[in-house]
Amino acid sequence: MKTTPLLTLCALLGTLATCSNLSPPADFDLPQVYGKWYTIGLATNAPWFATHKASIKMLTTMVHQTATGDINSTYSMLRPNGKCWRISHVVQKTETPGRFSFHIHHNDQDMEYVVRVVHVVYDSYAMLHTIQTKPAVSSPYTLCEFHSRNTTVSTDLQDKFKQFALDVGVLRDNIVFLPMNGEC
Repeated sequence: MKTTPLLTLCALLGTLATCSNLSPPADFDLPQVYGKWYTIGLATNAPWFATHKASIKMLTTMVHQTATGDINSTYSMLRPNGKCWRISHVVQKTETPGRFSFHIHHNDQDMEYVVRVVHVVYDSYAMLHTIQTKPAVSSPYTLCEFHSRNTTVSTDLQDKFKQFALDVGVLRDNIVFLPMNGEC
């Protein structure tokens, strides 16, 4: 079947409508999110992901409150050469509990992120939905993250993450579960 601009527009509008309905849990409790998590799943249709997804391993993620009341999220991954890759973001709370935003400047580009915690069981797992916008790109990217307090999760939770990513428009081939990795 040939894709027409109208079908593409309808698919995009359906995805945007689905994304706009995503809300954090009504009883979201930020302090219960603090601590150590493992990023075990990622899903996105962003162009960079197709070329890098095979090299991404399970990340260790530390979340804590800063002195100013914002949130610091630090991701780290042990590379095959034994060196540690690490990135930190200071994330600002919004008026909606469970919804956050942050800004970064990378490769001469400004990028804005809006993050929502969509599903969470504080001592087990969290699923996040992020929309990344860049001025140079006409449409935003969606990123779904699957975090766990442990390095393994049940098949049922993996299926829940897959369905979550599919529901927001991520292609099945762009949903990955990251292989275990040493910590750094």
